[in-house]
Amino acid sequence: MENINYTPKDILQKEFRQKMRGYDPNDVDSFLDNIIKDYEAFNKQLQELSDENERLKVQVDELNKQIAVSGTQPLPTAGVAPSRATTASQPMSSATNMDILKRLSNLERRVFGSQLDNNANDSHRL
Repeated sequence: MENINYTPKDILQKEFRQKMRGYDPNDVDSFLDNIIKDYEAFNKQLQELSDENERLKVQVDELNKQIAVSGTQPLPTAGVAPSRATTASQPMSSATNMDILKRLSNLERRVFGSQLDNNANDSHRL
């Protein structure tokens, strides 16, 4: 957050000099109050997104560990730094039926290879 010039507290405490034909102080205060609310909402959203990002990094790490155990290629983490989060996120559930079916299908392709392709072509000809 190095590009942020003002915090909500900075905006709240800002005092403007008054001049003869300046702006109405009540209008300025009202406008600044709305800006403070926006800043607080942005900060909250930023924190939520950071937390979600950390949770997803942990999830990717766990999935890569599962993939490594199964012997398939790990997911690319394109520039993702190693996660510092602990198991405070939701626990990983076991593999779903769809995951198991996909793994089984990949295994059959590797083991039987062209035999599966030939049988599939023969069944389409009937």
